[in-house]
Amino acid sequence: MKRKAASFGIILFFLIMLLCPQEVFLGASKGLLLWFQTVLPTLLPFMILSGLLISTNSIVYLDRIFGPFFRRLFRTSENASFAIIAGFLCGYPMGAKVTADLLRQDRISKTEGQYLLSFCNNTSPMFIISYIVWQNFQDKSLLVPTLFLLFLTPILSSILFYPFYHKKQKTSSPEKNSSDNTKKQAPHICIKFQMLDTCIMNSFEAITKIGGYIMLFSILISLLSSAPLQKIPLLHIALPFLEITNGIPLLCAADTSCAVRFVLTLSLTAFGGVCSIAQTNCMLEGTGLSIFPYFLQKLITAILCGMLSALFFQLFV
Repeated sequence: MKRKAASFGIILFFLIMLLCPQEVFLGASKGLLLWFQTVLPTLLPFMILSGLLISTNSIVYLDRIFGPFFRRLFRTSENASFAIIAGFLCGYPMGAKVTADLLRQDRISKTEGQYLLSFCNNTSPMFIISYIVWQNFQDKSLLVPTLFLLFLTPILSSILFYPFYHKKQKTSSPEKNSSDNTKKQAPHICIKFQMLDTCIMNSFEAITKIGGYIMLFSILISLLSSAPLQKIPLLHIALPFLEITNGIPLLCAADTSCAVRFVLTLSLTAFGGVCSIAQTNCMLEGTGLSIFPYFLQKLITAILCGMLSALFFQLFV
């Protein structure tokens, strides 16, 4: 039944695309330009370098510097340090990609990888500053509270999610021992051009997948925006949650109060959009990590961020 429904949905989407070529062209153009002008130059260098750091074992030095702090804050192993750094500073879906790469090399356990996904795959500070605050809010006074709320929320979420994974970690001693053994290995750093070639090709494959998802979701938003669906309740709120970069301008231009726009925009940013979940899922291929818990955790994080944002507006604005 599910296969038939999925097949019917794909066929319907194909027919709609044939009937609405202009909307498809505009959506695809917007998505591809967004990918080429923003996502590609922003993410690709970090993907290549993160691959090199892991392949050459250079991350052991980052683990030694940041590991003790993250171990106390998030109660993770020191081997997870780079995933946390990338997840908070490099943007979607770098946290998921680094987590998957660490898991493939047995540096972390599967349980810890699932826990890392729950809080360390977030929007980058540069995206928040330049795109959300400067371009869309157009209010520099919201810069500090926006950054604070979007960084605080995943940290608080990690506290909520940790007890569940802590119980699972106790029952998964073989995985944990594998992670511990990796941690104890002496650093062995070796850089070869063949290794660099592999990192570049793997990064191009990942960034191309991301571009495909952005284009498809941009087409979907373009088709839904042009369809006579304005009478559907809350469509103007649900539609932006498909893709974050196209969705934020829609929310900021909505005919609502400043407080509502602020709360919805930060909630969407914390959630990441359905498109980012699809991107995250493709980064996890072959790791055994499940996307469904990640989806639920992102929903919880978005709700928590919305509550904190509303509280901020109530107290300080």
